[in-house]
Amino acid sequence: MLPTAYPVSENTLYRLWQAFMSEGRCEPVREDLPDPAVVQSWRRCVPRLDPTAAPRPNRLQPSALTAVLNSQQDLVTVATPFLEDIHQFMEGSDCAIMLADGTACVLELVGDETAVSRVNQAGLGQGVYWAEGQLGTNALGMCLITAMPVQVVGPEHYYERLHQMVSTAAPIHAVNGRIIGIIAIICPLEQATSHTLSLVMAVARAITNQLQTDWFLDEANQRLSEVSTLLAAIHEGVIAWDDQNIITHCNEQAGALLGLIPASVTGQVVTDILSFSAVLDGALAQHTILSDVETHLKIGQRNVPLVVNLRPVLEGNDRVTGFLLMFRSTAQVRRLVQQQVGANARLTLADFAGKSRPMQRLLRQAEVAAKGSAPVLLLGEAGVGKNLLAQAIHNASIQAKRPFIAINCRAIPHELMTAEFLGYETDAAGNGRPSKFELAEGGTLLLDQVEQLSLEMQAALLHVIETHQIMRLNSTYPIPVNVRIMATTSVDLEQYVADGQFLSQLYYRFGVFKLRIPPLRYRKEDILPLANQFLQRSPVGDCTAVAIEPATAAVLQAYPWPGNVRELEGVLERACSQCTGHLIQVSDLPDVVRYGRVIDGTYPQPLPVVSIASAEREAIMRAGWSCQGRVSEMAQQLGIGRTTLWRKMKRLAISPEQFKRP
Repeated sequence: MLPTAYPVSENTLYRLWQAFMSEGRCEPVREDLPDPAVVQSWRRCVPRLDPTAAPRPNRLQPSALTAVLNSQQDLVTVATPFLEDIHQFMEGSDCAIMLADGTACVLELVGDETAVSRVNQAGLGQGVYWAEGQLGTNALGMCLITAMPVQVVGPEHYYERLHQMVSTAAPIHAVNGRIIGIIAIICPLEQATSHTLSLVMAVARAITNQLQTDWFLDEANQRLSEVSTLLAAIHEGVIAWDDQNIITHCNEQAGALLGLIPASVTGQVVTDILSFSAVLDGALAQHTILSDVETHLKIGQRNVPLVVNLRPVLEGNDRVTGFLLMFRSTAQVRRLVQQQVGANARLTLADFAGKSRPMQRLLRQAEVAAKGSAPVLLLGEAGVGKNLLAQAIHNASIQAKRPFIAINCRAIPHELMTAEFLGYETDAAGNGRPSKFELAEGGTLLLDQVEQLSLEMQAALLHVIETHQIMRLNSTYPIPVNVRIMATTSVDLEQYVADGQFLSQLYYRFGVFKLRIPPLRYRKEDILPLANQFLQRSPVGDCTAVAIEPATAAVLQAYPWPGNVRELEGVLERACSQCTGHLIQVSDLPDVVRYGRVIDGTYPQPLPVVSIASAEREAIMRAGWSCQGRVSEMAQQLGIGRTTLWRKMKRLAISPEQFKRP
């Protein structure tokens, strides 16, 4: 019945019902009587149900009812307090209050004892389906079909056996709009009132709102759990605070990096825990975004270097409601960079071909230096392999798995040297640069041609060696560094100290491990092992050379090698590119090596003394290559007779054929 049809007349409603059941139609008494929705329900029921028979609704078995109640536990839990409130409000009115699920199956039945007993005696209690197809026209069944609050009064019910009751029902909706339950009140006909419809509508809306609130709360908790899990899983430290500077989140990584207990700092004012750098203070004041900026946070008196990302949390498009600070350890970022760029040493002491006594002694000294932590100074002429030995010492030390960074001091202009080595602090624009000592943290920093350092940089280097701390340019706090210093030089550093070009205290710091690498001309036993080692590890293009011809080996050993190992490798690389077989022949060598001409006229060291027999053989070999095996021309160049030359060549096992070009 529509609320506007009150006051109700039982006789009028019964005549309308009787007219429809006998004639299939009824004339309207007025525009709101009969209710059009009730008449439509009667029409749906006529083909299937006998209105004068006893209703026979379906009833769930106890086990099935238990299963349904378990599946609808959330609905029952939320709705039960509302059912109790209705019962308390309507106590003494002889009404029963029902909670049904989305199929109109009664889940709960409460109310006055007489009302509940009457419903149960009629076989319409808990576990019974009130669907229209089984109980005909009733409020619960119509509510499922129309999805609207419905009140069915007395004779409006399809079954005549239900004409003495009033059923009032309203749907309970899920978040997606689907009907998941029905709240209903069953009263005697004499208790019919439109206020009952208002009551069930209000209660159904309240239950719907509570279910939706619980759903949204569960959804929010689930998302919060996902966010918390995500923040705990990432490798970055995360601290979030609101617009009142109250810390709302601090993950375990942040606690580990900053030395904080996340649970104890949550809820505190962020500025009471952390002190921000100037670049962070500026970004917070301007509400700007920072991405991968290297800076620091101060906790008490302790500075923690970090790489940070700052994001303001916006409500809408403009209002800032908080900040999210994500950061990683600077050392962790540098390790990742070092892995990508390959700042690692390759050679080991075992890779050095050293049969000569000077090299054997040097390698023993290098093993001792590798076990220490003091600075190492490597002396020797250009090209003797000082950088390579530095790599080998690094790989034999406890820093072997850490970075190895080599810097050529001559390549850096003096006016830029301090900034390049010490770096500079991040400014307001986010521009900054770490020092070379920080990049080599935990490993080795090799300073090639250390004599080229400016006096200012020498003083800074001495400070780092003594204090294990550096101070970036424009910075106000020191940064601890753990790095081993190695240096190489080809000059007389003592003379540089005497001339005031090198700090004496820095020179003395290198006095613990001072290794001098002998030039190649003083260790001829190492020439062929070095050459064979180069052929094994450095194939060039399609070169098939795997060995060196004896005559070629003799030429290589006779040459003084002013460029040392570097020159030897260059000569072998050229020979490989010229070689057409599996043996490197003398013809594959450059003229400067075959003829023994030393290009550097200012060569500082005297050539080694050779025997007369060796000098005689070398002279004949050079004449042979110059004249391509023509004996007469060879004798003329050597200033001896042709017969004498033949006799000497036979004694030395030298054939003219070996000098002829193919």
